[in-house]
Amino acid sequence: MADTLHEPPAWFEEAIEHPYVERVVEVDGTPIHYLDWGTSGNPGIVFVHGGAAHAHWWSFLAPMFTNEWHAVALDLSGHGDSGRRAEYSHTTWAREVLAVAGDAGFPGPPVVVGHSLGGMVTIQAASSHGDDLAGAIIVDAPVRRPAPESEAGARGRTFRTPGVYPDLESALAHFRLVPPQPCEHPYILDYIARRSLRATPEGWTWKFDPHVFDQTLVALREQLASAETRVALLRGDLSVVVPPDVAAYMYELLGRSAPVVSIPHAHHHLILDQPIAFVAAVRALLADWEHSVPGRAVSTA
Repeated sequence: MADTLHEPPAWFEEAIEHPYVERVVEVDGTPIHYLDWGTSGNPGIVFVHGGAAHAHWWSFLAPMFTNEWHAVALDLSGHGDSGRRAEYSHTTWAREVLAVAGDAGFPGPPVVVGHSLGGMVTIQAASSHGDDLAGAIIVDAPVRRPAPESEAGARGRTFRTPGVYPDLESALAHFRLVPPQPCEHPYILDYIARRSLRATPEGWTWKFDPHVFDQTLVALREQLASAETRVALLRGDLSVVVPPDVAAYMYELLGRSAPVVSIPHAHHHLILDQPIAFVAAVRALLADWEHSVPGRAVSTA
């Protein structure tokens, strides 16, 4: 997909060449695969991908945190190189996040960063396992409607019946972002698309399990309101998934005490179209959390 006018910049090349280790931990009988860029002894940060995505969506971002953090990114069950289940749920995926954090050997509770469906999982983790987290950063995931990937799956579009293609290049030509949006970095799309596919006797197809989208959709209002750790919301300024009114509603559920940061010129997949701005925003949040005391707003009315 990349062309001579869009050669990968140095920061991208340096990030994907950063050494990492692939590990597997079993959770409820299913192998969960994750990538580990960590430096032992650093505080932990866990990156969680969106629906139909995989851990390598973070491969060009996670290395930019490794000077101060032990960074890992997992394949949720039913995605990437992790195993599949008969049924999927946010609660099961949240347990997978905590199991990966435990297996990685962090010195204390980690921060979890989740995009889209991964943001939903992050909300669930903050509610169910808040005492085991140092913070939760929700990246363009709404609470009043399902993640866009889940919506597409429920409607029978895109993810319900993944195609099978005769060769890798044919499969790559069918890679699409859901919901659709522009992205000025074709080298990023090519990188994640190539790691989204697997070869089978019938041909090339996508790694995710289409039954991931059979799950009952959960609004997560109560989970967000009951989060027992620091929470922040990042959204794309141009996002159709978390527009300003949805962000305002989430802010209310969080007691008006959590930062809501809009990334300029970013759509839903802001980690793809504004990656450096995303890294800067997360770094700023982490630095603030390191030097502040957590707390929730208290109404005096």
